[in-house]
Amino acid sequence: MLRYRRIALTAKPNLTGKEEIMRTLVECMREIGAEILVDRDTLNDVDVLRSFDSYAFGDAADLLLVVGGDGTILRAVRELPDLSVPIVSVNRGSVGFLTELLTEEVASLLPRLLEGAGIVEERHLIHVDVERDGAKVFESRALNEVAISQGAIARLLNVRTCIDEESLATFHADGLILATPTGSTAYSLAAGGPVVHPRLDAIILTPINPHSLTQKPIVIPGGSIIRSEILTATSTPVPPHVSLTVDGQTYFELHGEDRVTVRMHPDAVRFIRRNKETFYKTIRSKLRWG
Repeated sequence: MLRYRRIALTAKPNLTGKEEIMRTLVECMREIGAEILVDRDTLNDVDVLRSFDSYAFGDAADLLLVVGGDGTILRAVRELPDLSVPIVSVNRGSVGFLTELLTEEVASLLPRLLEGAGIVEERHLIHVDVERDGAKVFESRALNEVAISQGAIARLLNVRTCIDEESLATFHADGLILATPTGSTAYSLAAGGPVVHPRLDAIILTPINPHSLTQKPIVIPGGSIIRSEILTATSTPVPPHVSLTVDGQTYFELHGEDRVTVRMHPDAVRFIRRNKETFYKTIRSKLRWG
């Protein structure tokens, strides 16, 4: 008997071999009696899906099936209005830290997961908002990270950062990354940040190419509130095109003296996994630690 019957299907827009993998998924789900809803924004050009009802983020579904890589999952999580809807993913990307199934495993494993044989793994999110002249001008949530950075010219930023209203540092750097434990293996890791177990309730602050050799990444409790401000009252002017980037996909242009606030999101995103495969096995495999 199916535990998850109404399956919303979304995918990477420029997915290679889209028709073939969708045919495999349709055959599998039809065989077990699942109802398929299709995200037309990403799957409008797939012939095998034309007969199914459309799905828009916000429609009632028991489960979201994502086909692509980690980037596709990050996009889906930001668009998902109800975080209680669990996600199953089929890896058609590269590294795939968040994905669960390979294409060749769909026929054997997907029916079992839809019947409830898997386990639910929760991952923390962070919430970010930007305040300008006393008004909120942007807000979003992130599964991996938010980053304050500039790339137009080679000029350092001055980012004053406080934690729970207590001053931490003014980072004189290319930028600052604020990451979840899930995001510790993404941009933060590339910038020299630590790998943090995803079950920890924490936020990682990683300066990007800091001018001071003593400014290092720091891991703080997840209940903290981090406020960062782009300083203008220094001898170094604010470079043009300073941006806030959410999960490497959503961009918002920042102005001098904008205040960026990051805190843990009250809800978590839920992934369906086949078993309790350990995080250590994942990093050994994905990061090639031996």
